[in-house]
Amino acid sequence: MAAFLAELLFDIAASLVRNWLGRAVVAVCTWLEPKIHGRTARFIVGGLLGLAAYFLIPVVIGLLGL
Repeated sequence: MAAFLAELLFDIAASLVRNWLGRAVVAVCTWLEPKIHGRTARFIVGGLLGLAAYFLIPVVIGLLGL
């Protein structure tokens, strides 16, 4: 029973963290978007953010055990 409750609590915590991270990413992108002027600059910043996400998302998923 304790293992079941621990698993349920872990799933709830992971869901909350995933929701919080999603909101944080949207907030940062909304803040950053008007500050970047020009198509080339947006392309470069988008590429750098995509490259960072490519490496960081698996690390975060691994740490959360999802």
